[in-house]
Amino acid sequence: MLYPLPIPIEPHVIRKPNLEVYVPVVVDPKHPQAAERMNHTIQNQVRELIRTSGYEEDPKNIEVQGWFEIKLNERGYLSLTVSVYAYPYHAAHGMTYQRGLTFETETGKLITLPDLFKPGAPYVDVLSKHVAAQIKMRDIQTLEPFKSIRPDQDFYMTDKSLVLFFQLYEIAAYVYGFLYFPISVYELNDIKADNGIIDKLSY
Repeated sequence: MLYPLPIPIEPHVIRKPNLEVYVPVVVDPKHPQAAERMNHTIQNQVRELIRTSGYEEDPKNIEVQGWFEIKLNERGYLSLTVSVYAYPYHAAHGMTYQRGLTFETETGKLITLPDLFKPGAPYVDVLSKHVAAQIKMRDIQTLEPFKSIRPDQDFYMTDKSLVLFFQLYEIAAYVYGFLYFPISVYELNDIKADNGIIDKLSY
């Protein structure tokens, strides 16, 4: 077979008083250790988001919901987002927190943003220029003049794009919601890691 098949994902739900969070569970009999490694990483990230929501501090006075979205599941890679929405009672509005996770499915390795690029490549500068251009094109009113992404900026992969995203209030007002900046993998040829995920998704 030319490419690995998509791996099975099953939803699991965490239910507690005032809390319902759906979590993706990887089921891969061919690579059970990799599946366990991915599930451990996903569960830790979801627990961190629940802690960030404030639920553990005051579970009686907050409502928490959580979900996930699969962004890529092909060619030996899995990329997804996990999100948690928290609404403290009597608050003006709720708050959503989101994280992206990208894995190599045969090993379960978590892929970080620097992993996408050659060692020493100026990926922060290159990606920041793409984001700045989209901010201008889309006429996004930032809280402060945009200068740069973080070296560990939140991201996920689709089949032909790297998508950077920013948390609520990170660079713009709440009304904008999460801001997503898709960058074609073909725009990253000069700095991409050899034989990495960008290479695998480019054809």
